[in-house]
Amino acid sequence: MNNLFSKTPDPINEPIRAYAPGSPERASLRSALKTMREEHIDIPAFIGGKEVRTGDTLAVVAPHEHRRVLGTAHQCGVGELETAIDSAVSARKDWMNMHWSDRASIFLKAAELLAGPYRDVINASTMLGQSKNPYQAEIDSACELIDFLRFNVRFMEQIYRDQPISGPGMWNRVQYRALEGFVFAVTPFNFTSIAGNLPTAPALMGNTVLWKPASTQLLSAYYLYKMFEEAGIPKGVINMIPGQGSTVGNTIFSSEHFTGLHFTGSTGTFNHMWATIGNNMNTYKTYPRVVGETGGKDFILAHPTADPIAVGTAIVRGGFEYQGQKCSAASRVYVPKSLLPTIKDVVVAQLDEIKMGPVEDFTNFVNAVIDKKAYDSITSYIKHAKQASDVEILHGGGFSDEVGYFIEPTVLVAKDPKYRTMCEEIFGPVVTIHVYEDASYNETLTLLNETSPFALTGAVFAQDRGVIAATTVALNDCAGNFYINDKPTGAVVGQQPFGGARSSGTNDKAGSMLNLVRWTSARTIKETFVSAKHYGYPFHQADPSDIIL
Repeated sequence: MNNLFSKTPDPINEPIRAYAPGSPERASLRSALKTMREEHIDIPAFIGGKEVRTGDTLAVVAPHEHRRVLGTAHQCGVGELETAIDSAVSARKDWMNMHWSDRASIFLKAAELLAGPYRDVINASTMLGQSKNPYQAEIDSACELIDFLRFNVRFMEQIYRDQPISGPGMWNRVQYRALEGFVFAVTPFNFTSIAGNLPTAPALMGNTVLWKPASTQLLSAYYLYKMFEEAGIPKGVINMIPGQGSTVGNTIFSSEHFTGLHFTGSTGTFNHMWATIGNNMNTYKTYPRVVGETGGKDFILAHPTADPIAVGTAIVRGGFEYQGQKCSAASRVYVPKSLLPTIKDVVVAQLDEIKMGPVEDFTNFVNAVIDKKAYDSITSYIKHAKQASDVEILHGGGFSDEVGYFIEPTVLVAKDPKYRTMCEEIFGPVVTIHVYEDASYNETLTLLNETSPFALTGAVFAQDRGVIAATTVALNDCAGNFYINDKPTGAVVGQQPFGGARSSGTNDKAGSMLNLVRWTSARTIKETFVSAKHYGYPFHQADPSDIIL
């Protein structure tokens, strides 16, 4: 590739397939679902390009039909983890020295594989293993991950092209090196796209990665790894290491070669990891990069001038798509008293239309929550609300785990703006509305700002432009992704870089150049063409006209 600075293909957002009745894509996805739900996949760890089966296994089940076992996954112990570390360290030199255009080509190929032959496979595995309806799987595991892969390649090119100026007789350059060691990617169950992006973003920049998928996302994680392998990822560059969190974390964070954490998950887990890293600082060769996107208590704020139908629709979509299991899902809503009747009518009417059930029935808008632990946690909030004297259950409140982990979309109306469901992250299909007096909008802004330690997403609905402008300023620190007259979910790569601050993470904006910058270590190189031959400068030479004071 001598004499060539490659220009990468212009990225565009992957078109979303509708899966309408009678469409070819609907038939194709149905066929993949039918085949996959009857299979039993043996899911190994992947270390140094080899399949590793430990015999320490866990069952991978369908959340909406928890007696259906989709696969068996092998968990890594300390020995396997140490081998994975060695593999990543060994692969680092060749990988980071590969020309960036060759690395780019691998990930662009992965994007094309996902847009084509792997699309049904990844979507179907996400639907079955994580209980997503076809649309939610499509926008996540297909489109968003394709976008990450394509746009990240362009962002990498932009970073590498960013070079300093040079003075006369010299040439200044910046080399964007891989970090010195390996990156640890810890990914969540709720977005297959995040499971794909967190290991590949650092890898694109020349880093080798140890990737721990969530135990409840292992079916689609398996197919993701096979797709990356087919795209040409060299052995040892990305190592998939399922395992118990404590075992994996303790081993990884004890390695001198640990150089970065790319994390999405709970705030508590992230805080624990950060503390562990801090306590181990004397172990590491270099200061690790710590990047995390954590929890949220995302809000919708309606002004008296808001369109109540739009607000009601945003509550339904923002709160209950994928059973509210999005970091960005609407969870607390502030509604003026004058709009409450209409908003309640809209919400109830739309939720009455919604069907809940297994993912194989495409008419179901709502499916199951991810597992028994989540089910028990979410339903405990509903049970508490049923006993609270100042809380009204506007809709839902039912649940059953007899067949799958099903919880009805539940809307509460709380008189107390600091009631627990207005403050605590639930991560499920529960939305709480607090009603304020129309004249108390400014006070409500203060209340909203002080209620939650999180600052991930939020939305304001208003028709008064002055109100919109003032609210945007007043809530400056409340959300890393702020929406005006739209639901607080659905960030698109290349359009709305995603991330929040406060207890919601480090706000390193996945889906933008800002995230990739974190996975590179810049080295400035100055070359002088004609070197100085003497130490002297003109200023200290004698001048007869000088007056000695």
